Amino acid sequence: MQTASRTLNPGVRAREVWAWAMLDFANSGYTTVVLTAVFSAYFVGVVAGHAPWATFAWTATLSLSYILVMCSLPMLAARADAKAGRRRLLFGSISGCVFFTFILGAAGPGDVWIAILAVVCSNYCFSLSESAIASFLPTLARQSALGKVSGLGWSLGYVGGLFALGVALWLVTQGQDQGLGAQVTVPRVMVSTAVIFALAALPAWFLLKERAQSRTAPVACSFQTTRVEWISAPRELKRVFVELGRDFPEFRRLLFCIVCYQAGIAVVITLAAVYAEQVMGFTMSQTIMLIVAVNVTAAVGALSFGLVQDRLGHRRALALTLIGWLITTIAAYTAVSAPLFWFAACLAGVCMGITQSAGRAMVGALAPADRLSRFFALWSFATQLAAAIGPLTYGIVSWVTGGNQRTAMLSTSIFFLLALFILKSLSWQRGLDQKEASLAP
Repeated sequence: MQTASRTLNPGVRAREVWAWAMLDFANSGYTTVVLTAVFSAYFVGVVAGHAPWATFAWTATLSLSYILVMCSLPMLAARADAKAGRRRLLFGSISGCVFFTFILGAAGPGDVWIAILAVVCSNYCFSLSESAIASFLPTLARQSALGKVSGLGWSLGYVGGLFALGVALWLVTQGQDQGLGAQVTVPRVMVSTAVIFALAALPAWFLLKERAQSRTAPVACSFQTTRVEWISAPRELKRVFVELGRDFPEFRRLLFCIVCYQAGIAVVITLAAVYAEQVMGFTMSQTIMLIVAVNVTAAVGALSFGLVQDRLGHRRALALTLIGWLITTIAAYTAVSAPLFWFAACLAGVCMGITQSAGRAMVGALAPADRLSRFFALWSFATQLAAAIGPLTYGIVSWVTGGNQRTAMLSTSIFFLLALFILKSLSWQRGLDQKEASLAP
């Protein structure tokens, strides 16, 4: 009980934190099954029938959803802050992701536009929910325990991804034993993923509280405005970053750091399986085991390092992890045997869990209490931008070098070097002072 009182904010109970962490469990199943392991290959091979444009259509579909998120989330988050509507944003986006994941189950051979629409909408809603989930972290955990609680959520999230992937593999295996093809088994997997998402989110519906208060008075600057025309989204985003540079320069520096290292992580998430098959010669079963290993080590990394992150310091913890990422990319580049590549994959999993947990905790530490949704929306904006930059850079390097994916993998280390350089210039204490100054009457 004493441990909980030192970790959680007054009035927050352990079961509420568990319910919040189950949201990470819920949404990780979507990314693991839909974006990484199952539907991506199903879209290219079955829905689009291995057409020459199939891979481009898949990446363009994801890019469209990321662009929509980047343009709209800051404004939606501003409205959520002003109207104490973080729960509405959270469960509205979760409902949308569950619904459109169900719709993915209706996409069969040739149903390209159904699949594209459902992927754009489901991934858009998923990204909104990810930001909304993160915005609750500072209201649950004390400043000194943000890393610990964030690590708990991320680790449980990787468990959720493994669980959803396990169910998917069971359904596929059962279908294959009955002589059924992917056009039958994969829609079943989409339905199971949607059900898991919905059930895992139920505890938060009953236990997670909205502690923010609605503000009825008008606010002064565009960074706080809630009445924004959608057509002016790019202009408003520019104003947001100008005002961040004026009032929260250390937080803006953190965002640039996040864009850099998340771009590298996006490469690992979206292209690890391709690299394993094309460069290392892994079979499909070996690749699936690789994905499982990465998720397991990521869960261990997020949970174990989250316990020491608050003592070590967020900035130092992130720096150590970025060094780990550099070792990972170099090991993958030099690996000519399976054992060294497995080492690189497992180290990537550990670093992934730590980095994502640490980044969320750092944003929570620097976010003013009255702007949590907006600051986490900017965090989500940074990760979505990185998701577009990282894989695109990898693809360009591979193309320019005549399909040399080893060189493309080595080029990914540049993102982590840039992140280390930016992190070195970040003053944590100044960031905390700027947060306090914004709260002063």
